[in-house]
Amino acid sequence: MSTVPAGGLGTWREWAELVRLPAVVSVPGDALVGLAAAGGPGGRGAAARAAATPLASVCLYWGGMVLNDWADRELDAVERPERPLPSGRVDPRAALAAAAGLTAAGVGVAGLTGGRRSAGCAALLAAGVWTYDLVGKSSPLAPASMAVTRLLDVVLGATAAAPGLPLGAALRPAALPALSVGLHTLAVTDLARGEVHGASPATARRAAAVSAAAGVASAAAGVAAAVGAVRRGTGRTSAVAGAALGVAASAAHVARLVPVQAAAGTGSGGDARSATVAGLKALVTLQASLLAGLRQPVTAAGVLALGAGGKALRRWGSAT
Repeated sequence: MSTVPAGGLGTWREWAELVRLPAVVSVPGDALVGLAAAGGPGGRGAAARAAATPLASVCLYWGGMVLNDWADRELDAVERPERPLPSGRVDPRAALAAAAGLTAAGVGVAGLTGGRRSAGCAALLAAGVWTYDLVGKSSPLAPASMAVTRLLDVVLGATAAAPGLPLGAALRPAALPALSVGLHTLAVTDLARGEVHGASPATARRAAAVSAAAGVASAAAGVAAAVGAVRRGTGRTSAVAGAALGVAASAAHVARLVPVQAAAGTGSGGDARSATVAGLKALVTLQASLLAGLRQPVTAAGVLALGAGGKALRRWGSAT
């Protein structure tokens, strides 16, 4: 018998808590990185794709967040009874319906703006999110499963770059950026598993090492883009400058995050939670580093500004 009360529809404050509103600032950058890696949105409807592809990512992310609480409602009744579902502020049936609706909206928006291949990628991403939330979360492979979903979020951006661009031509330059975001997510998710009972020193060291590898992949993505530009003889100066900026930003990202993660292996849930929040915030700086390396400094600045704006959202709940 369920220990979670039926509850009501909740207010927007409860839903902001359910979707972990402060964390949403880490989402649009994935699609923007994928778009930039594949050459940016081009062709007819370029502006619409530039705006709508991140929106699709946000819908899928929010759907996954709500589903996560629905799947964990019995566990949260014991470990985190203040959450919207176990506290009775939001009915679990409403949460499940919202998760399904947001997921469908994400796939639909991706398809409307990026065509069938973007819809297919979004559907694959949605399947990964639902599998993780419903059956994969307790598996030893859970962090890797979550990493794949964020990797696919970057790929989603690449598939929407230009409808006429061959799929292989869109995906190849997005491989290193997607790997970088995936590795970062792997590290953060690994530490996040200790938010209640704490993380071991071995887990903290592993997360720090994987985050460092994500920074290396970020720097390599900018260098690879510059090498390609030099070979083609297009924009050599700006490409080299972008690569240099991307390497510097990636190094700064690693220098800030890795020590925090390495020090989180104290067995304290609070320390693991703090390192997890730091990792979520650092995803924004990683995305900005990737965008800088891909000669998109204005977009990188926009992503950083969005991340800074996340502070104002913390009054509506935690990012974890």
